[in-house]
Amino acid sequence: MKIDNTLPLEYQTEENSNRIFGFWIFLGAEIVLFSTLFAVYFTLWTRSGTGPSAAEIFQIKPVLLETFLLLTSSFTCGLAIHAMRLGMKKPFMTFMAITLLLGLGFLGIEIYEFVTYVHEGATLQTSAFLSSLFVLLGTHGAHVTMGLLWGSGIMIQTQREGFTHDTANKSFIFSLYWHFLDVVWIFIFSFVYLKGLM
Repeated sequence: MKIDNTLPLEYQTEENSNRIFGFWIFLGAEIVLFSTLFAVYFTLWTRSGTGPSAAEIFQIKPVLLETFLLLTSSFTCGLAIHAMRLGMKKPFMTFMAITLLLGLGFLGIEIYEFVTYVHEGATLQTSAFLSSLFVLLGTHGAHVTMGLLWGSGIMIQTQREGFTHDTANKSFIFSLYWHFLDVVWIFIFSFVYLKGLM
């Protein structure tokens, strides 16, 4: 295995570089998925039928809190990767734990939001608008849930093995995924919630 010590740990082997490149291709497919969901939502968002409209069910406070939690988690994720590159295991583990806790908080608020919608009679079957909203938000939420499980697994492996080419590569790829979810949320916040409240 050829190792290039001039590169960051996660890039030092050819296999690791290929994994990162492959993950960028995967993110390209994810962009297509979310673009399709946004296109469906923008087509249907005015079709609320007899159900509530966006302005009637959206509340700005929980959405602002969700946004704060996810943006902060993206920052702490970046700090975790910086700590990894410096070979600092304890700060890495701390920042990863904070990232996952913030993600968990985001998910908790989103679930609470869904439950509130359902209690107000806004369900998946109520209207085309609500079905497209639930699918878009639910898909993003499912990705966050996957990220929480994935990040936990990386923390366990890093705790056992320390920083290796393998654990560094997995951690870096996880950070790409987490930042991607953050970017998707910025679009949801701007073009779903803010637009719906106007």
